[in-house]
Amino acid sequence: MIDFRYHLVSIVAVFLALAIGIVLGSTELQGPTYNFLNRTTAKLQNQLDQTKSNLSATQAQAGADEAYAEAVEPTVLRGLLAGQRLVIVTEPGAQPSVVSGISAAAIDAGATVTGQISLAPRFFDTTGTVQDSLNQATLNVAQSAGIPVDAAATYQQQAAQVIATEILTKAPAASAQPAGAVASASADPSASPDPSASAAQSASAATMFQAYAASQFLSITGQPGAQATLAVVVTPQNVPSDGRQDPVAQLLVPVVHELAAKAAATVVVGSSAGSGDGSPMAVVRMNDVASQVSTVDDADLVSGQTVAIQALAIALGGGKTGSYGFTANGATAVAPSPAPTATVSPSATPTQPAPATAKKARK
Repeated sequence: MIDFRYHLVSIVAVFLALAIGIVLGSTELQGPTYNFLNRTTAKLQNQLDQTKSNLSATQAQAGADEAYAEAVEPTVLRGLLAGQRLVIVTEPGAQPSVVSGISAAAIDAGATVTGQISLAPRFFDTTGTVQDSLNQATLNVAQSAGIPVDAAATYQQQAAQVIATEILTKAPAASAQPAGAVASASADPSASPDPSASAAQSASAATMFQAYAASQFLSITGQPGAQATLAVVVTPQNVPSDGRQDPVAQLLVPVVHELAAKAAATVVVGSSAGSGDGSPMAVVRMNDVASQVSTVDDADLVSGQTVAIQALAIALGGGKTGSYGFTANGATAVAPSPAPTATVSPSATPTQPAPATAKKARK
């Protein structure tokens, strides 16, 4: 019969065995185990130190590369977009640094930045009441301006048709030189062939912006109503963590399609972080619209901003579109090859400088 004494003896035996195990483990096995763990820890620490050193070196190199790209950008871009007018369209969450960088690069290339259109989250809202509101605003604007819309298109695409018609044109300004030419000092890129027609168009665009802004579908800065010849779309590069389809990414395609149909050249840009699978950039690259627009996934870097302007210049010259940036994000090349260069109209009769003039030039 199992009694209390049996249980007591069993418990004592268990604790005694445990105590013996602890004593043996702390004496007989202490040396080998400690030495093994110590060697492993030292090895991991060395690997960590090497990784930190490599990271610091890489960051330093990246900083130097960015500084160099910033220094040479004005020279590389000079005259590429002389006489052109550029409008920037942003999706919700687009980085302000990308917007300002593209704007500065375009100015370095000789273009005039007309303004910025910031599409609001409400523009991409697919709920019924919001869709009805967007549809009504589009119908009112289209009827007032006499703009036909595709009845079979989504409401966002219809709105993009109206917006693109009002803000974009393939025709360069009257004073604009051929694409790639160096602008003269007296050139005014914002000039219009017909001032009265330009004023009427700007008034119509202003009415359109007021209608969409009143319903909180967009906001503007600058004067995007002055018809631009070029468009740059800035994406936010955010991918839903739960795997859902991002309406901003899915609806970006028809919006870009409409802009590309009305502009002389269009480029979609984003930041290097988050440009992978599921991002708006990836969606555009996998769509047929990629044959109409170039994409640049590292426009948060000066080098990427330079490439975006080069891509616009290539399109103006009748070249093919490209997918530029990091190959890990789906790009096929870092930059266009060969890079476009500005051209100067040749003089009628080349002449040799006088000896005195040539000597002065060498100084």
